[in-house]
Amino acid sequence: MPVQAPAIEIQSPASDYAYMEYRPCQPLMPYVACYWSLEYRVTSIQAPLHRILPDGCVDIIFNLKARTASASGFVTGLMSRYEAAILTQEQSLFGIRFYVETVRPFIHFPASEFREGPVLLDEAWGAEVNHLNEEMVTALDSARRIELIETFLFNALRRSSLHSEPLVEQGMQHLYASKGRITIHALAEKMNYSERNIRRAFQKELGMKPKEMTDIIRFQNLLQGMRCSKPNRFPEIAAQYGYYDQPHFINTFKRLYGMSPKQAFQP
Repeated sequence: MPVQAPAIEIQSPASDYAYMEYRPCQPLMPYVACYWSLEYRVTSIQAPLHRILPDGCVDIIFNLKARTASASGFVTGLMSRYEAAILTQEQSLFGIRFYVETVRPFIHFPASEFREGPVLLDEAWGAEVNHLNEEMVTALDSARRIELIETFLFNALRRSSLHSEPLVEQGMQHLYASKGRITIHALAEKMNYSERNIRRAFQKELGMKPKEMTDIIRFQNLLQGMRCSKPNRFPEIAAQYGYYDQPHFINTFKRLYGMSPKQAFQP
């Protein structure tokens, strides 16, 4: 499952900032990496920094404090570098994190259409989604929101005949299997397609080059390895994922995470 910063950075039990992840039901696992919630209550303590990492996923997010139901749901696309926001207002968010290669039935358009910034959910789905927006806002807890979402997703699957570009779906499976450690030349040989065709398919469907996606998947696997290890093993783990040069490793980590490995994993 993709890793996000709040799952790495230690949260104080007394904190007014709470991030949680929830697994989808078995039939939806090929499509949904996880559901997640974020709650923040403003206090006199210094406002926290909420960090979002590139994870190769597309999210549908519900702002449970939106002024109108129609403005509560929106879609966010792929990221190629980290983003960070200082939380100065109360937040209550619930999200669905989709694998990019299987998200098409749920957003109606290629993921490339969402690279420029968030798009309101009713622009992708039409007015039919407003009832879901209202139910998500008024639901009492995350368990109920997951029930609502899974009903909605199953209905969407039954109604939709949309699928991502097969070349992209197949390519992504190779990227996952290699943990991002595969060249585009090797990928083309495995798939029996030209490098040009693969690049074109990725750019059209995802709005991202295959090399950018391999970098993200490799980084995500690196994070998972570091998360389960002691700091003295970080150089060894970095080398396992092809980061043999320490300055290059740290610069890449800072670009994708926004801080050094030592800062990110400090106790």
